[in-house]
Amino acid sequence: MTTEHSISVLGATGKTGRRVAAQLRNEGHRVRAASRRGPHRFDWDDQTTWNAVVRDADGIYILPHEAPGGNERLATFTGLAANAGVRRLVLLSAREWTDLGLTESLEREDIVRDSGLAWTILRPVWFAQNFSEEPFFAKGVDDGELVHGTGEGRHPFVDVRDIAAVASAALTDERHAGQHYALTGARAISVEEAVAAIASATGRTIRTRALDADTYREYLHRHYPPEVGDSVVTLSERIRSGQDAYLSDGVQRALGREPRDFSEYVDEATNAGVWGR
Repeated sequence: MTTEHSISVLGATGKTGRRVAAQLRNEGHRVRAASRRGPHRFDWDDQTTWNAVVRDADGIYILPHEAPGGNERLATFTGLAANAGVRRLVLLSAREWTDLGLTESLEREDIVRDSGLAWTILRPVWFAQNFSEEPFFAKGVDDGELVHGTGEGRHPFVDVRDIAAVASAALTDERHAGQHYALTGARAISVEEAVAAIASATGRTIRTRALDADTYREYLHRHYPPEVGDSVVTLSERIRSGQDAYLSDGVQRALGREPRDFSEYVDEATNAGVWGR
């Protein structure tokens, strides 16, 4: 019999948060789905919204605040959580951030590890759902031409539902305490191969156009804030180089099964009418 837990999910309207909340509810847990505009309001920039999130929570799924000062807010928040009796924290980090040694990202992990609470850190790679939910990929799929900067490099895109399953397990089962889970899909594929799979499943014609780093940066800066464009270019260059094609075993270690394949995501998204026909 599953023990019922009370879990707060930060960023509960986002790609990972809403799926973590749904997974927990499906397993019979009480979920406080917190976001800036939801019924349970949470805003990293408004500390008056924090107490309601930590109150009576057994665990908290943390979508970090990446803006300047975000790590200081995270440290204050974890202290508040500890004082409120929260027992577990699960932090969404990223494999690329640790591979690249990004200081602020590593500091976030340190803050959670040093919180005095049971912790689990999730380090996923780019999401399969980026092709349907992240504008820098999804808009190109919708428009019939995806412009990218990854060249012929391959990447093991992870299904967000696997992230949600691991997060739910970590939030409700003490056996996951103290674990770092690097999460990838079942195989590494190129953007061209991913788009070809979507085109085949939908019966649409979708082209890809690979740009060099400088041209891709200029392209992104015309459509997105500079910091977003620069981050996408950095990760795209890592994929182009082949350094990000390796598989990790976090899904297997946490769940005792293989990760979902990219083709499963494509089939289910197509059947749901995500890209039209």
